Amino acid sequence: MNTLAKALLAALAVTTAMPAAATVERPKEARINFVNHGGIRDWRVVDRDTLLIRGTGKRWYKAELFAPAWGLNYAHAIGFDTGFGGTFDRFSSVIVEGRRYPLRSLTEVEAPARG
Repeated sequence: MNTLAKALLAALAVTTAMPAAATVERPKEARINFVNHGGIRDWRVVDRDTLLIRGTGKRWYKAELFAPAWGLNYAHAIGFDTGFGGTFDRFSSVIVEGRRYPLRSLTEVEAPARG
């Protein structure tokens, strides 16, 4: 048996002996409608690249940014750029001190503890 055949058989033996990787279910992406008509009621900073956003109906969402937003922890106001549709989703951006930060994801979460 040549070396290539032995290597292929060894690789096949390793892959069949390993258990299948558990599939991690990602949370369903969410969207906040009518942002340009009061669809966002409040927001809280978790860290430099995560926000909690309260929409209508007491629903809360976690917005994860692609990159850390410098100054987010100290911002008194931020902007929510929805584009043309007025819907805030994973294709939207947050504006902090004039800089645009695109979202990585927007998912619905439980209401944060008061404090």
